[in-house]
Amino acid sequence: MSSLIPKKIGNMTYKIEKDEALGMRVPVVIYADDQLLEKMMSDRTIKQAVNVSTIPGVLQNVVVLPDGHEGYGFPVGGVAAMDAEEGMISPGGVGYDINCGVRLLRTNLKEQDVRPKLKELVNDLFNSIPSGVGSKGAIRLSTSQLDEVLVKGVPWAIDNGYGTKDDAEVCEENGHMDKADPNKVSDRARKRGAPQLGSLGSGNHFLEIQKVAEIHDEEAAKRMGIEQGQVTVLTHCGSRGFGHQICSDYLRISEQALKKYNISLPDRELACVPNSSEEGESYRKAMFAALNFAWSNRQMITHWTRKSFERVLKQSEADLGMNLVYDVSHNIAKVEKHTIDGKQKSVVVHRKGATRAFPANREEVPKKYRDLGQPVFIPGSMGTGSWILLGQPNSMNLTFGSTAHGAGRTMSRTKARQNYTESQVRKFLSDKGIEVKALTRDGIVEETPQAYKDVDSIVNVSHELGIATKVAKLVPIGVIKG
Repeated sequence: MSSLIPKKIGNMTYKIEKDEALGMRVPVVIYADDQLLEKMMSDRTIKQAVNVSTIPGVLQNVVVLPDGHEGYGFPVGGVAAMDAEEGMISPGGVGYDINCGVRLLRTNLKEQDVRPKLKELVNDLFNSIPSGVGSKGAIRLSTSQLDEVLVKGVPWAIDNGYGTKDDAEVCEENGHMDKADPNKVSDRARKRGAPQLGSLGSGNHFLEIQKVAEIHDEEAAKRMGIEQGQVTVLTHCGSRGFGHQICSDYLRISEQALKKYNISLPDRELACVPNSSEEGESYRKAMFAALNFAWSNRQMITHWTRKSFERVLKQSEADLGMNLVYDVSHNIAKVEKHTIDGKQKSVVVHRKGATRAFPANREEVPKKYRDLGQPVFIPGSMGTGSWILLGQPNSMNLTFGSTAHGAGRTMSRTKARQNYTESQVRKFLSDKGIEVKALTRDGIVEETPQAYKDVDSIVNVSHELGIATKVAKLVPIGVIKG
């Protein structure tokens, strides 16, 4: 086990050399400060990353980002690139909440415009955006309508009156993946997903009204429409029960196919299939359907958020200036071009709890930001703050164009319930001037800020390494949770 002790090789950079005795095909590189590394060493994060390095077709190195923690098979905060022709695709490398992601709305409002109406606004948002385990969305979809959502993504939502064309233009992939195939989705996933479109869900998902507390990059902030003291709205959610069921279905299919493809793995949770196999193609088409579902889900929540602000503040959407800054996924696998051993190569990049952080002049970055770089959002825990970062060239050299995705848990939900009470957490939040509305007592207690790593230290690692650099810090004033 001594080979699982990472060796410091540079500033905030640690490495576990390839060890063939462990079946490793590539090294593992960890980006963290000493404290964050210590937390990773306290669970199975590093062991899981080493396990990922044994997957056939894995290239260059497995990456663990500063928010890394133990997950299902793959660590959360992990990135792995597989050869597109000879490598694997793994449902566990994307995770259960396919296209869990974050989107940010800016407004023309300052805190003083919102503060007198904050409680009313939080209540209105809570009532108009369903949240909680198994929560049902506000619309009912027929089978053919659901198929349209799965194929079209955000353009479907816009065509149906939920937002404008401008929203799609600042969405990763314009909120739509080609080649999504509803026929690759099980009836069970459809049944779970159809009623949930337009809902937040539970766990660490939230909608936050925030204010811009710090600006670190004036030019980038200005290009994104962000200024000091301004009110913003951050939404963090994914594909709900729909994506969860697709992951479950294809984990089972992948596990059953291991023998067929003569794949041997140290952990069955890593179950994978060749990317170009029939099973691999089917998973990708179903996953793309879940990506489109999740982008549409966030789009509809955005629409209802705008309507809430209009109702409570009695101003039009245009006067409020509630423009979408960007929407980015952090649970996804896509074929991208990266330089491996000095050559451009098509690779399947698995980002599990990792945010794409492309630099300027990548064609995947929306036209609006192409000469600047891609906006990146790192949501913190409830009550601590979130960050806007900007993708930088070093991400291409170090992390397959990726950075962290959040604060990362350090305390289980059970432990949080044992250690904190609802009134303690509410007091902590109200002392900071944060209005919170949640469906359940546990929804508040389990997400207490003390259950998470410090988001600032995670962002510092990204900034120092030049993977994605600081643009602005946002602090919450109102939180809606499941």
